[in-house]
Amino acid sequence: MRITLNGTPRDTAATTLAQALAEAGLSGRIATALNGTFIPAPLRKTTPIRDGDAIEALAPMQGG
Repeated sequence: MRITLNGTPRDTAATTLAQALAEAGLSGRIATALNGTFIPAPLRKTTPIRDGDAIEALAPMQGG
């Protein structure tokens, strides 16, 4: 299926949000949104993704 991850279209075999993030090498402390809706970390393993979905994954940054 085809999804958009952080603005970049990509093909994936993943069926859940957690699988898509792992496939992309995204882990650790990140915030995720699926089609503009925040998805808490505990729900990623059970959140299905579908063809055409848009996923945003953001990591917190420190700085001054």
